[in-house]
Amino acid sequence: MWALLRTSRTLKYRGIGVRASRTGCAKLEILSCLEDNAGVLEPRHVNSDRSLFLNRFYNTTSDSPRSFRGMCSFSSQAGTKSSGEEDDDLEDGFSELETPVNADAIQADKEEDENDDELVSEPELSGEEDNNVDIEGPQNELELSETETDVSEKRSPRKRAFSALFKAIMAAPGISIHNSLDKWVEEGNDVTRADIALAMLNLRKRRMYGRALQLSEWLESTKRVDFVERDYASRLDLIAKVRGIQKAESYIEKIPKSFRGEVIYRTLLANCVVVGNVKKAEEVFNKMKDLEFPTTSFACNQLLLLYKRIDKKKIADVLLLMEKENVKPSLFTYKILIDTKGQSNDITGMDQIVETMKAEGIEPDIHTQAILARHYVSGGLREKAEAILKEMEGGNVKDNRWACHSLLPLYAGLGRADEVGRVWKVCESNPRLEECLAAIEAWGKLKKIEEAEAVFDRMQKIWKKLSSKHYSALLKVYANHKMLAKGKDLVKQMGDSGCRIGPLTWDALVKLYIEAGEVEKADSILQKAAQQNQMKPMFNSYIAIMDQYAKRGDVHNSEKMFHRMRQVGYLARLRQFHCLIQAYINAKAPAYGIRERMKADSVFPNKALAGQLALVDPFRKTAVSDLLD
Repeated sequence: MWALLRTSRTLKYRGIGVRASRTGCAKLEILSCLEDNAGVLEPRHVNSDRSLFLNRFYNTTSDSPRSFRGMCSFSSQAGTKSSGEEDDDLEDGFSELETPVNADAIQADKEEDENDDELVSEPELSGEEDNNVDIEGPQNELELSETETDVSEKRSPRKRAFSALFKAIMAAPGISIHNSLDKWVEEGNDVTRADIALAMLNLRKRRMYGRALQLSEWLESTKRVDFVERDYASRLDLIAKVRGIQKAESYIEKIPKSFRGEVIYRTLLANCVVVGNVKKAEEVFNKMKDLEFPTTSFACNQLLLLYKRIDKKKIADVLLLMEKENVKPSLFTYKILIDTKGQSNDITGMDQIVETMKAEGIEPDIHTQAILARHYVSGGLREKAEAILKEMEGGNVKDNRWACHSLLPLYAGLGRADEVGRVWKVCESNPRLEECLAAIEAWGKLKKIEEAEAVFDRMQKIWKKLSSKHYSALLKVYANHKMLAKGKDLVKQMGDSGCRIGPLTWDALVKLYIEAGEVEKADSILQKAAQQNQMKPMFNSYIAIMDQYAKRGDVHNSEKMFHRMRQVGYLARLRQFHCLIQAYINAKAPAYGIRERMKADSVFPNKALAGQLALVDPFRKTAVSDLLD
C-alpha cells in the first residue's frame, strides 16, 4: 500500500517525528490520492503544541464545489455506520427520547410518507443540484427496549406510525404547545418514551423544529422524563436549528457538568458545519481536544464535509490528523473523498480511493456505488457507469428493489430510456414514493414529459394527499423544459389541494421563471416567500437569481441578492463573491473595497477568484494608464 505514497517523509508534531504505522497506511494512501488536481495540495508540515490545531490551518482556499443547499437536515454520517462506532450519530431521533420505536416503523414511515410537509435535504456528497442519490439518509436508529416497541406492531406495515402525543402537538392551536400538552395529560393520557420517540421523529421529518424544541422544554420542565446526555444533545441540536449557534453554545453552560460529554460538543460541531461556520467549527473541534475527548471519525468527517464545500486544501490536514490520532476512516470518510475526486473529474484518483477502501475491508454500499456511477456518467465513461449499475442491480433488480430509486435517474443520465422503462416496470405495479419521484426525474431528464406526468398521476391516485415535495418533482421537470404554463397550472393545483408550499417548491418556481426569462418575477417570488414564511429559502434559489443578474452586469441587483442572503443567514463564501464580482466584470465597473469585504468575511481568493479580482481592481495598472501617468 505504501506504493501509492509520493514520499515517505516524516511528519512532525510537537517537534517529535511521527511516522505512519501500519494502521495508518490507508489514511496516507488516501492522502496521496488527493494530492493532485482535486484541488487538494500536498499536506503541509504543521507545527503545533496541541496535536493539530485547526485554527492554525492555512487560510487558503481552493475552488469551491457547486453551491450547497441551505435547508438541510443534520449534517453527519448518515446511514454509514460500518463498525458500530457511530451508533450515536445525531439526526432524526438521535437521543434516547427520540429513539424510533423500531426499525419496521421507521422503514414504513419512510416508504409511505403520505402527508409529508416540506422535506428539504442537502445532498452533502453531490455537486449536482438535481441529484436523486440520497447519500445522507437517516443517521441513527437507536433501539428501545422490547417493552417500548409495541406501538407499531398492531398497525399495518404500510401505515404511517403516528403517536397520540404527536397528534396532540399537531392539533395544538397557536404558537405555544405547552398548554395543550398540559391539558392532554390532564385528560388521562400517559407520556411514554415510545410516544416521545415517534413525536420527535415526525416533527423532525417535517422540519417543525420549533415545536420539537417546545416538546423537549415541556418534558424537562414537567419532569416527565429524566434527561440524560443524549436528551440534552437533542435540545442543543434543536436550539441551534431554531435560535442559532450562539444560543446553542450558551445553552451548553446550563447543562449539568456530568452530562456535558462528547455527544454534546459533537452536536454543536455538526450544526456549525451545517451553516458553514468554519471559525466556530474549528473552535468547537479544538475545545473537544482541550476537554480530552477522543478524536472520532464522526468529528473528523464533519470537518471533511465542511472543507469539501469551502476549502478542499484543508482535507489533507484532516487526513493527517486522523493518521496521527489513529482514527480509522469510516465508510462515510471514503464517500466524502470519493465524491471530492469525482467533482474534480479525477476518475483515476477516485478509483484509487475505492481500491484503498476495499483493501481495508470496507465494501462500497449502494450509496457509494451510486456516487461512483454518477461521476462515471458525468465523466462520459459509459461502460464503467453501466457496469456499476448492473452491479447495483445484483443480477435481478426485483430482488434488489431498494436500488431502483437510485438506478432510475442514473440510467436516465446515460440516456437509456429502455433501462429506465425496465426498472420502472418492476416498481410500477406497487410503487413507493421515492421510486415515483426518481421516475419523474428520470423521465424528465429523457425529455419524456408525458411519461413523467403519468407517474405523477399514479402517485395522486395511490396517495390522495401529496406534499409539496412530490409536486416539486414534476415542477422541476416543467422548469427544465421551460414549460411555464404547465408549471403555473401545477402550482395552482398545489394551492387548491391545500398543500403547504416551502423552500423546495420556491426553488422550483424560481428556476421555472428564470428559464422562461422572467428573472424579476423569480426575484419577487423568492422575496415574498422569505417574508411570509418562517422557513429559509434554499441557497441555490438565491444564487440562481444572482447569477442571472451577474450575467446582465446588473451590479445593483447582484448586491441586493448578496445582502438578502446574508439577512436570511447564509454566510458569505467564495460562491457568492464569484457571482458578485462577475457582475462588476460584466458591467465593466470597478469594485471598490471588495478585497476588504472578503477579508472581513474570512474569504480568501483562490486562483479563479484572484483572476476576477484583478479585472475589477480600480487601481490596477495597464499599458495605457502607465503612459498617461
